[in-house]
Amino acid sequence: MRLLLVEDDSKIASFILKGMKAAGYAIDHAPDGEEGLYMAVTEPYDAAIIDIMLPKLDGLSLIQRMRREKVNIPVIILSAKGSVDDRVKGLQIGGDDYLTKPFAFSELLARVQALIRRGGGVSEPTRLTVGELTMNLLTREVMRGDRKIDLQRLEFSLLEYLMRNAGRVVSKTMIMEHVWDYSFDPQTNVVEARICRLRDKIDRGFEKKLIHTVRGVGYVLKETS
Repeated sequence: MRLLLVEDDSKIASFILKGMKAAGYAIDHAPDGEEGLYMAVTEPYDAAIIDIMLPKLDGLSLIQRMRREKVNIPVIILSAKGSVDDRVKGLQIGGDDYLTKPFAFSELLARVQALIRRGGGVSEPTRLTVGELTMNLLTREVMRGDRKIDLQRLEFSLLEYLMRNAGRVVSKTMIMEHVWDYSFDPQTNVVEARICRLRDKIDRGFEKKLIHTVRGVGYVLKETS
């Protein structure tokens, strides 16, 4: 899952970036509203975290312009203003949730996860399942049958993306856009290397393979008969 953070306070931005990356998200940062708008319009994101008090273009105007540009990703508004009127205004102009500063990172993370689940229409919000492979999104535990599979942070994010798109072929570019961050170098073979390592952990020792390469197109996670 890939997030956009638009926040001009460097300490708060660093706090959120560090926490979200540790939680397994790819996250890009824009320090002002204009750059945030450009990134929101030109890059694919699963959710955005936007401060209200921003230089160049304030957060509410940014959200309004995103909606006019048909960027309909879920948005959490961050603000030091906590009055009912402020919250109502933020939600009316296109925000999906509102969090008042200061806040606990655990609450921000829970709200992001909830918005992404609702936005994706996931019927079982805490667990993904493909055949005998299961992923618990809360405990971050992955099982295949009765075998527990230990994954590194990026491997977990990669598998989550494949499982959310089970049965659908996803290209290397799509994987890079949703699993790695804005500064990722597309010329490297890191996707192929990660897929290889993930396949070794998920499929090794099992008769039925789940991760398949579609030559010249990308990868797909699916059960085969």
